[in-house]
Amino acid sequence: MPAREPRRRGAGPTGLPAPARAGLYLALILIGVIMIVPFAWMVLTSLKTPAEIAAVPPQVLPGEWAWSNYVDAMRAAPFPTYARNSFVIALSHTVINLAFASMAGYALARLRFRGSGLIFFGFIACLMIPTYTKIIPEFLIVRFMPLFGGNDILGQGGTGWLDTWWALIIPGAVTPFAVFLFRQFYVDLPVELEEAARLDALGEFGIYARIMSPLIKPAFITVALLTFESSWNNFLWPLLVTRSDSLRVIQVGLSVFRTENATQWAFLMAGTTLATVPMVLLFIIGQRYFVQGFATAGIK
Repeated sequence: MPAREPRRRGAGPTGLPAPARAGLYLALILIGVIMIVPFAWMVLTSLKTPAEIAAVPPQVLPGEWAWSNYVDAMRAAPFPTYARNSFVIALSHTVINLAFASMAGYALARLRFRGSGLIFFGFIACLMIPTYTKIIPEFLIVRFMPLFGGNDILGQGGTGWLDTWWALIIPGAVTPFAVFLFRQFYVDLPVELEEAARLDALGEFGIYARIMSPLIKPAFITVALLTFESSWNNFLWPLLVTRSDSLRVIQVGLSVFRTENATQWAFLMAGTTLATVPMVLLFIIGQRYFVQGFATAGIK
């Protein structure tokens, strides 16, 4: 057994000398502060009066902590309805993406069939397509969906899926990135596990659900976090496909505080803070698995 190389004097666990390690920590702290400042400014602005927000030079801390801004923001628009809609859509996207993307990733990683490599390269190619270039084709598909919203078999005469839950949930429910990430995790699992399962007469779906999937919990948590966050923060698509207030999501609802003449900054920041807090808590809870998921996928 080869002898371990002795650690240099003054070097830490990372192998860096003390001055370099201190510089690294200082840079990380600086980056962290830069990232936190906008969120801190948002929260502080949500607690200021309109006069304090318009003050020149700007005040960092509120002179009068206006907690009533949150109550007034909730009364200005049906935010409980908006939050419920956002939660239902985000949860639906998360469940659908976990189910279908994991099955697709398993099939691409563990099953041998003609064209599997081509299909996988197709998913990689989809990762290179900018999101906003797909908006118009997806909108046309939703608008001319046959036999929905008064449309005939050719998709004419009605509104299709517009202003329905179908338009908010089905498009974009399964993402190419999720399929790619699951495939990267499944491909590295030992083949002896599935061979032993087949000897025990376990079917392919049983191997996927009972043997392989429990071993890649970081992948499931990573995809769940990313999917929920992306769906919760989605603004453009819900704005395009909904008209009724009962289907509006929380990100679209925040636009009520912005008009052509003025912006109610205190209410807008209060509503934005309320919309941000769930995502922050979610990432704090799952950050260990989130980091592990990306670190593991990146070395395969």
